[in-house]
Amino acid sequence: MPEAVIFVGLQAAGKTTFYVERFFSSHVRVSLDLLRTRYRERVFLDACLQTRQPFVVDNTNPTVAERARYLEPARAAGFRTIGYSFVSDVAGSIRRNEARESRWRVPRAGIYGTRKRLQPPTYAEGFDQLFEVRITAEGEFVVLELPRE
Repeated sequence: MPEAVIFVGLQAAGKTTFYVERFFSSHVRVSLDLLRTRYRERVFLDACLQTRQPFVVDNTNPTVAERARYLEPARAAGFRTIGYSFVSDVAGSIRRNEARESRWRVPRAGIYGTRKRLQPPTYAEGFDQLFEVRITAEGEFVVLELPRE
């Protein structure tokens, strides 16, 4: 069964780095940072669904409604849906954001705005499996599977 992986978290929480480390060789990356428009994103997502190509949605996806645009079609197409919630404090995200190349930096207001809207993902949304991801002080990822409610 192909996988639809959906990342949830603040900007500069480590999502793209995690994708490269864990999924680069097996899943294509669906990202507004790359595709630039929702239309392009939808076309690319539809291609993944039609060809049963495993994919990772590498966006902030802070709300239930925003995640539903990927979860619902993936489930309807028979994909296994997996969520990764990136736990990051605003200060840590700002610090990592400041270390980015200038063209990839996000305004601080964007990080604060995402934090304000952030709703942790739940199994009730339709996820088959959920994980929590944290970054250690050494920059390593710690992944914990979340139990069903």
